[in-house]
Amino acid sequence: MYKFTAARKDPVTDGKHILPAGLGVTTGINFQPLGAKKAAINGDFVMTSDEIQHVIKALRKGGIDIVELHNHTLNEQPRLFYMHFWATGDGATLAQTLAPALDATHPAPPKS
Repeated sequence: MYKFTAARKDPVTDGKHILPAGLGVTTGINFQPLGAKKAAINGDFVMTSDEIQHVIKALRKGGIDIVELHNHTLNEQPRLFYMHFWATGDGATLAQTLAPALDATHPAPPKS
């Protein structure tokens, strides 16, 4: 299994505290190779309310199923929502479908 984690670009706070990415305010994407260039994917996008429809449209355009949409906490700012997803298919095609959905969540640049 290959796991990718993307933190949000903007800080997330709860009261006076900045919530670090390690507390679950990240997007997680998992790829499980199935052979013959196919993969199963699942994960959890973390989004603000303004980002939800953009992510839904990107996932549906590529045939990725949305499993559920929910929230975890009550007082974080910005208010965050989590969307679980699932699909199987050509691994490269699925990755290309996930890219605009991830971009819609304003991820932080990768750390080197």
